[in-house]
Amino acid sequence: MSEFAPICIYLVISPLVSLIPLGVPFPFASNSSTYPEKLSAYECGFDPFGDARSRFDIRFYLVSILFIIPDPEVTFSFPWAVPPNKIDPFGSWSMMAFLLILTIGSLYEWKRGASDRE
Repeated sequence: MSEFAPICIYLVISPLVSLIPLGVPFPFASNSSTYPEKLSAYECGFDPFGDARSRFDIRFYLVSILFIIPDPEVTFSFPWAVPPNKIDPFGSWSMMAFLLILTIGSLYEWKRGASDRE
């Protein structure tokens, strides 16, 4: 039983650590709201009470897709956070190939004017 004691302690403390921050704001929160606009939903500057099937401008989708590009770059750059003498040549060249493909894609995006704001 003593080998399971750390697991039991973890199972007791984990919910407490995650639930206590949820309960802390309630004594300090105010229930009175003088403006109903504060309680309404706000989404991208559009009227929240309008038709849910309204068309969005294509630029919103384009910006969201172009914003995804740096995410894999950061994710795949983490392996370079090791000393250079610990990376084998295959790892270095594969990272260079990845950065080359990413650079070509970014240059293509820039050349086509996809990131220009109108």
